[in-house]
Amino acid sequence: MTDERTGVYPGTFDPITNGHTDIIRRATKVVDRLVVAVAENAGKAPLFAAAERLDLVNQEVAALDPEYRERIEVIPFDNLLVSFAQSIGATVIIRGLRAVSDFEYEFQMVGMNARLNPEIETVFLMASDRHQFISSKLVKEIADLGGDISQFVSPRVAVNVMARLAGGDGEGAALRPVRPAGKG
Repeated sequence: MTDERTGVYPGTFDPITNGHTDIIRRATKVVDRLVVAVAENAGKAPLFAAAERLDLVNQEVAALDPEYRERIEVIPFDNLLVSFAQSIGATVIIRGLRAVSDFEYEFQMVGMNARLNPEIETVFLMASDRHQFISSKLVKEIADLGGDISQFVSPRVAVNVMARLAGGDGEGAALRPVRPAGKG
Protein backbone atom coordinates (compact mmCIF):
# COMPACT_ATOMS: atom_id res chain seq x y z
CA MET A 1 0.00 0.00 0.00
CA THR A 2 1.65 3.24 -1.09
CA ASP A 3 -0.52 5.62 0.93
CA GLU A 4 -0.18 3.79 4.21
CA ARG A 5 -1.04 6.08 7.14
CA THR A 6 1.38 5.60 10.02
CA GLY A 7 0.50 6.77 13.50
CA VAL A 8 2.60 6.96 16.62
CA TYR A 9 1.23 6.41 20.12
CA PRO A 10 3.91 7.72 22.49
CA GLY A 11 4.14 7.18 26.21
CA THR A 12 6.30 6.18 29.12
CA PHE A 13 4.14 3.10 29.76
CA ASP A 14 5.44 2.69 33.31
CA PRO A 15 3.67 0.32 33.51
CA ILE A 16 1.43 -0.26 30.50
CA THR A 17 -2.20 -0.40 31.69
CA ASN A 18 -5.41 -1.82 30.31
CA GLY A 19 -6.26 1.76 29.33
CA HIS A 20 -3.12 1.98 27.19
CA THR A 21 -3.92 -1.36 25.58
CA ASP A 22 -7.46 -0.18 24.83
CA ILE A 23 -6.11 2.94 23.08
CA ILE A 24 -3.63 0.79 21.12
CA ARG A 25 -6.41 -1.48 19.85
CA ARG A 26 -8.65 1.45 18.95
CA ALA A 27 -5.81 3.39 17.28
CA THR A 28 -5.38 0.57 14.77
CA LYS A 29 -8.80 1.56 13.42
CA VAL A 30 -7.52 5.07 12.68
CA VAL A 31 -4.16 4.24 11.06
CA ASP A 32 -2.81 1.49 8.83
CA ARG A 33 0.39 1.06 10.86
CA LEU A 34 0.77 1.96 14.53
CA VAL A 35 4.09 2.54 16.22
CA VAL A 36 3.89 2.37 19.99
CA ALA A 37 6.76 4.64 21.00
CA VAL A 38 8.19 3.92 24.44
CA ALA A 39 9.82 7.08 25.78
CA GLU A 40 13.04 6.94 27.75
CA ASN A 41 11.86 9.81 30.00
CA ALA A 42 14.13 9.19 32.98
CA GLY A 43 12.91 12.51 34.39
CA LYS A 44 9.72 10.76 35.54
CA ALA A 45 11.76 8.37 37.75
CA PRO A 46 10.20 5.26 36.18
CA LEU A 47 9.70 2.03 38.11
CA PHE A 48 11.01 0.08 35.11
CA ALA A 49 14.02 0.85 32.91
CA ALA A 50 13.28 1.76 29.30
CA ALA A 51 14.30 -1.70 28.02
CA GLU A 52 11.99 -3.36 30.56
CA ARG A 53 9.07 -1.12 29.62
CA LEU A 54 9.73 -1.90 25.97
CA ASP A 55 9.63 -5.62 26.79
CA LEU A 56 6.36 -5.27 28.75
CA VAL A 57 4.72 -3.32 25.91
CA ASN A 58 5.93 -5.93 23.40
CA GLN A 59 4.41 -8.68 25.58
CA GLU A 60 1.08 -6.83 25.71
CA VAL A 61 1.04 -6.28 21.94
CA ALA A 62 1.93 -9.94 21.33
CA ALA A 63 -1.11 -10.93 23.40
CA LEU A 64 -3.51 -8.94 21.20
CA ASP A 65 -5.63 -10.57 18.54
CA PRO A 66 -3.79 -10.91 15.21
CA GLU A 67 -6.08 -8.33 13.58
CA TYR A 68 -4.44 -5.71 15.81
CA ARG A 69 -0.89 -6.90 16.45
CA GLU A 70 0.03 -7.46 12.79
CA ARG A 71 0.02 -3.70 12.21
CA ILE A 72 1.73 -2.66 15.44
CA GLU A 73 5.41 -2.09 16.04
CA VAL A 74 6.97 -1.16 19.39
CA ILE A 75 9.99 1.15 19.24
CA PRO A 76 11.92 3.06 21.92
CA PHE A 77 12.60 6.76 21.48
CA ASP A 78 14.51 9.44 23.36
CA ASN A 79 14.20 12.51 21.19
CA LEU A 80 11.63 15.13 20.29
CA LEU A 81 8.33 13.41 19.47
CA VAL A 82 7.74 15.22 16.18
CA SER A 83 11.29 14.39 15.08
CA PHE A 84 10.73 10.76 15.98
CA ALA A 85 7.37 10.74 14.17
CA GLN A 86 8.95 12.21 11.06
CA SER A 87 11.81 9.69 11.18
CA ILE A 88 9.38 6.75 11.05
CA GLY A 89 7.10 8.35 8.46
CA ALA A 90 4.22 8.99 10.87
CA THR A 91 1.69 11.65 9.93
CA VAL A 92 -0.51 11.14 12.98
CA ILE A 93 0.20 11.30 16.71
CA ILE A 94 -2.32 9.36 18.79
CA ARG A 95 -3.05 10.62 22.28
CA GLY A 96 -5.43 9.19 24.83
CA LEU A 97 -7.55 11.45 27.01
CA ARG A 98 -8.99 10.25 30.30
CA ALA A 99 -10.51 13.41 31.70
CA VAL A 100 -10.83 17.14 31.12
CA SER A 101 -7.69 17.62 33.23
CA ASP A 102 -5.65 15.81 30.54
CA PHE A 103 -6.92 18.17 27.86
CA GLU A 104 -5.11 21.33 28.98
CA TYR A 105 -1.68 19.69 28.87
CA GLU A 106 -2.43 17.87 25.61
CA PHE A 107 -3.78 21.07 24.05
CA GLN A 108 -0.46 22.82 24.76
CA MET A 109 1.48 19.89 23.30
CA VAL A 110 -0.61 19.91 20.11
CA GLY A 111 0.11 23.60 19.64
CA MET A 112 3.85 23.17 20.14
CA ASN A 113 4.02 20.09 17.91
CA ALA A 114 2.06 21.87 15.17
CA ARG A 115 4.55 24.74 15.27
CA LEU A 116 7.47 22.31 15.10
CA ASN A 117 5.97 20.24 12.28
CA PRO A 118 2.61 21.28 10.80
CA GLU A 119 2.52 18.14 8.61
CA ILE A 120 1.86 15.90 11.61
CA GLU A 121 -1.68 15.84 13.00
CA THR A 122 -2.71 14.84 16.50
CA VAL A 123 -5.75 12.64 17.04
CA PHE A 124 -7.29 12.27 20.50
CA LEU A 125 -9.01 9.08 21.53
CA MET A 126 -11.16 9.31 24.62
CA ALA A 127 -10.55 6.56 27.11
CA SER A 128 -13.34 4.02 27.31
CA ASP A 129 -15.59 4.64 30.29
CA ARG A 130 -14.19 1.66 32.18
CA HIS A 131 -10.62 2.92 31.73
CA GLN A 132 -11.03 6.68 32.30
CA PHE A 133 -9.65 6.62 35.82
CA ILE A 134 -6.66 4.35 35.20
CA SER A 135 -3.20 5.88 35.19
CA SER A 136 0.22 4.27 35.53
CA LYS A 137 0.94 6.50 38.51
CA LEU A 138 -2.17 5.33 40.38
CA VAL A 139 -1.48 1.70 39.51
CA LYS A 140 2.01 2.00 41.03
CA GLU A 141 0.64 3.74 44.15
CA ILE A 142 -2.05 1.09 44.67
CA ALA A 143 0.47 -1.72 44.22
CA ASP A 144 3.00 -0.04 46.51
CA LEU A 145 0.36 0.16 49.25
CA GLY A 146 -0.50 -3.53 48.86
CA GLY A 147 -3.67 -3.07 46.80
CA ASP A 148 -4.94 -5.32 44.04
CA ILE A 149 -4.06 -3.96 40.59
CA SER A 150 -5.38 -6.93 38.61
CA GLN A 151 -8.34 -5.01 37.19
CA PHE A 152 -6.11 -2.22 35.86
CA VAL A 153 -3.30 -4.16 34.19
CA SER A 154 -2.81 -7.56 32.57
CA PRO A 155 -1.64 -10.52 34.65
CA ARG A 156 1.81 -10.20 32.99
CA VAL A 157 2.15 -6.60 34.07
CA ALA A 158 0.73 -7.21 37.57
CA VAL A 159 3.30 -9.94 38.25
CA ASN A 160 6.14 -7.70 37.10
CA VAL A 161 4.97 -4.66 39.08
CA MET A 162 4.56 -6.68 42.26
CA ALA A 163 7.95 -8.37 41.77
CA ARG A 164 9.64 -5.03 41.21
CA LEU A 165 8.04 -3.48 44.28
CA ALA A 166 8.89 -6.54 46.38
CA GLY A 167 12.54 -6.01 45.44
CA GLY A 168 12.64 -2.77 47.42
CA ASP A 169 14.60 -0.48 45.14
CA GLY A 170 13.57 -2.49 42.08
CA GLU A 171 17.06 -3.73 41.35
CA GLY A 172 17.33 -7.36 40.41
CA ALA A 173 13.62 -8.04 40.00
CA ALA A 174 13.59 -9.73 36.61
CA LEU A 175 10.69 -9.33 34.23
CA ARG A 176 8.56 -12.43 34.20
CA PRO A 177 6.88 -13.39 30.96
CA VAL A 178 3.46 -14.69 31.96
CA ARG A 179 1.07 -16.43 29.60
CA PRO A 180 -2.47 -15.09 29.60
CA ALA A 181 -4.92 -17.37 31.39
CA GLY A 182 -6.41 -19.97 29.11
CA LYS A 183 -3.76 -19.65 26.38
CA GLY A 184 -1.33 -22.44 25.49
